[in-house]
Amino acid sequence: QIHTYMRFGPPPPLPPVATPDLASALATLAAAFADVLSAAAADISWQSAAALAASLCCVYLLGAVLLSEPTPRVDVPVDEDVEPKIDGSTAKFDAALLTAEGARREPSVVYCWDPSSMDMLGTLPVASAEDVAAAVGRARVAQAAWAGSTWGARRRLLRTMLRFVTENQRAIARVAVRESGKTMVDAIFGEILVTCEKLKWTIAHGEAALRPERRPTGTLAMTKRVKVEWRPVGVVGAIVPWNYPFHNVFNPVISALFAGNGIVIKVSEYASWSTLYYGRALRAILAAAGAPTDLVQFVTGYGSTGAALVGSGVDKLIFVGSPSVGGHVMRAAAASLTPVVLELGGKDPFVVCDDVSEAELDRIAQVACRGVFQNMGQNCAGPERFFVADAAYAGFCSRVGAIASRLKCGPPLDDAEVDCGAITMGRRQMGHYQALVDDAVSKGARLLVGGYTPSGDDPLAAGSFYPPTVIVDVPESADILQTEIFGPIMCVVRVADCGGAAANDDEAVRLANNCDFALSSCAFAQSAPRARAVAARLPGGGG
Repeated sequence: QIHTYMRFGPPPPLPPVATPDLASALATLAAAFADVLSAAAADISWQSAAALAASLCCVYLLGAVLLSEPTPRVDVPVDEDVEPKIDGSTAKFDAALLTAEGARREPSVVYCWDPSSMDMLGTLPVASAEDVAAAVGRARVAQAAWAGSTWGARRRLLRTMLRFVTENQRAIARVAVRESGKTMVDAIFGEILVTCEKLKWTIAHGEAALRPERRPTGTLAMTKRVKVEWRPVGVVGAIVPWNYPFHNVFNPVISALFAGNGIVIKVSEYASWSTLYYGRALRAILAAAGAPTDLVQFVTGYGSTGAALVGSGVDKLIFVGSPSVGGHVMRAAAASLTPVVLELGGKDPFVVCDDVSEAELDRIAQVACRGVFQNMGQNCAGPERFFVADAAYAGFCSRVGAIASRLKCGPPLDDAEVDCGAITMGRRQMGHYQALVDDAVSKGARLLVGGYTPSGDDPLAAGSFYPPTVIVDVPESADILQTEIFGPIMCVVRVADCGGAAANDDEAVRLANNCDFALSSCAFAQSAPRARAVAARLPGGGG
């Protein structure tokens, strides 16, 4: 996925489509083949000519690699924002500071803590409207210089970024683990690998995605030639969530910078501490690649800081978060006609048809548990509602229950055997989970695993932990089928036998589509065409 962040406008000079090194390569290869043809004309065999051509190509490519500009290496010191000195005397975070009883609606500072241990990590300032305006101003000055950069310069920046990520995986992951409470495995998969993949894709395909595009003309304009030229919008504002602290920052940065823009990022109040390290890293990467270091700006704070960014005059906005807050962002941006990209809540359906074999159920159960319990279910696109055909219901429930009961939950940073980490938002979010579970049980659902908030002498009570939970026989009337959970809870619904495969699939689709939103969806059947047919009828993710 790449957001181009472009618009129509007065055309500044476009970066050249062919970089100088590519043009030189083409000229050299053309000369080499001309020599080959001349040799062939002098009665050298075609086999020899082909061998000579291949040799010339290899020599040239080797020379191009050896003579090409190396990707800069960036070293960012690992300070206490990566490995803070935590001991028995470290202060614990008081969650009451975030509630109406313990503080004003918006505290005067941003509190930073480790949700798995409740250790205080420090505080950061709340950016005022003036602070936000200053950050946008710095980014705008830097973007004016960056807008005319070549594709080669932009690729060099992203290659520098990619090298930093691959050479500093452990530090990047540990910062994300400390801030969000996820496991190291979840950090490697959800923070590192996806960021590297987006960097690789944009380096390889970003220029092609942003080249001018020809458009056909109608009869009245038959003498005209029409094209669309994609141009930097200027400064992008991004309001990003807390569930993947590293990826959620670098994801909009990659696209915005490659498209020639600057960017101001308002991070979540639950994921602000990590910007100390990630922000230093980005400035060092920009400097090493020869780009303006003010292209990327961070602001920390609460809702008022986000509102200030929306109204700051940025040229495009990205918001990732809840539908309710997304609505506020869109309404506020409409006042200045600022374009908005929204990624909102997901409550994704997972359908299991009646023809799956026992062997397939083993595989499907593993996929289901990974989808729900990865990152403790704190994923925008991830399954929450499981609709299982009656014929497969008992086998599915027994399998997922057995898997969930074996998952180890606890502080993840230095225990590689921990499967499930902490809940980033802490007790407030866990109260939300418990209310949904209690409502479902009161309406007839059954708990197979978990479904409680740790308390008392339970070791999990020392941190923000909610055990992996499987709840089955969930009725349609339960709130948990209509409200986003965003947590480690698998809700299983039995799809009644309606007298045949087609009728059963119709019922599964009806149940799955009885929800206002979803970002993705999936269906499993023994027959691939049947699974595709069911998935095509699920709006979430376009099937």
